Amino acid sequence: MKTFIGGVHPKENKFYTEDQPIKKAAVPEVVVIPMAQHTGAPCMPVVKVGETVKKGQLIGSVEQFIASPVHASTSGAVKEIKELPHPVVDKSLSVVIASDGKDEWADEIETRTDVRGLGRDDIIKIVKDSGIVGMGGAAFPSHVKLKPPKKIDTVILNGAECEPYLTCDNRLMIEKPKEILKGLSLIMKALDVVKAVIAIESNKPEAISVMDRSIREIKSEMIDKEITVKVLRTKYPQGAEKQLIDVVLARRVPPQKLPLDVGCVVHNAGTALAVYEAVYLGRPLVERCVTVSGDCLEEPLNLQVRIGTQIKHLIDECKGLKREISKLIIGGPMMGIAQHTLEVPVIKGTSGILLLSAEEARVFDESPCIRCGRCVDACPMNLLPLSYAKFVKKENWAKLESCNIDDCMECGACSYTCPSRIPIVQYIKAGKRELFYRRKRRAS
Repeated sequence: MKTFIGGVHPKENKFYTEDQPIKKAAVPEVVVIPMAQHTGAPCMPVVKVGETVKKGQLIGSVEQFIASPVHASTSGAVKEIKELPHPVVDKSLSVVIASDGKDEWADEIETRTDVRGLGRDDIIKIVKDSGIVGMGGAAFPSHVKLKPPKKIDTVILNGAECEPYLTCDNRLMIEKPKEILKGLSLIMKALDVVKAVIAIESNKPEAISVMDRSIREIKSEMIDKEITVKVLRTKYPQGAEKQLIDVVLARRVPPQKLPLDVGCVVHNAGTALAVYEAVYLGRPLVERCVTVSGDCLEEPLNLQVRIGTQIKHLIDECKGLKREISKLIIGGPMMGIAQHTLEVPVIKGTSGILLLSAEEARVFDESPCIRCGRCVDACPMNLLPLSYAKFVKKENWAKLESCNIDDCMECGACSYTCPSRIPIVQYIKAGKRELFYRRKRRAS
């Protein structure tokens, strides 16, 4: 089985939730919906305090192309509009909606009985207006990827879900395979391609079987499309775009280039489901499946959660805590972001919430580098991770900028494999942040 260079094999810990069917979480009394939920320019509110809104109603809009609108995730009254905790950017302007308990859809939300007449531009517009972004974590606006400036010949549907603990994509493929396939078919139509590959790691045998069977069952509906399932070796970070393309299509994406430069586009399995719901059901992206896991919870679960639901409410859905939380992470343990409060909300890119004890999330003291080279061997991008850390420590920003640090995807494989417990990826993140502000100052 072909694989990519580098990578690591962290303990998977998917046993907590991999057999847990998706449960619908209760609608909270209050949802906190940030205007920044995507890569690109943040939205500005189009509602006012005191205004009544319905589920699916537009509440945040933006004119830029690389951006995505935001919708109300339940019906109720706008209680506040102010800066509040955000899981990625510390704080963001947010619209706070007090639920009225009715959970009524907006009047314009309508099911489409026939989607065959929709053209490429129609699908792209629906995806854009529905606020769909990449559901794997990066939250890049999906309509942008449906309108590439170059010809695409293949779509890869990313079902790898290589991060430890996370199982929401696995459960979606098991429970909603035909909806995902119909969403994939719409993506293929928008991109004008006939070939798609559904990439799934070998540690998800049920999802592999269900997706493969479902392709055969609805073959008559997609007679002009070639869709296959490819089983991947279980290795982290198998789900990263460039590694996925290398393994699935034997194409290498050059440094500073994108998947479209080698003729393909990658979409997440959850994104395909969101496209299906937007086109067939008329529903914007107002909820998503989230893995809520870790050894602190009484009952870890996969939950269907409204955007804007705060973490504290999801703990209640999991029957509370059985031990003290040492580390709270949004996302997976390798690339996720540690949080300092339970008041941060679920946003469009939230694939997981981990509540880990001191035993599960041990903190190590950094020791001197022993020059073993393990970080280089583990790096899936064939970089020199420790050199970046060294330049950051010495504040040698010119050297850092000249060494392709932007090619680092911050997967954390270097830190994971380091015997000296040097937090290499944290140094890299700090270095990237410093370079970002330096470039911004130069540009102004």
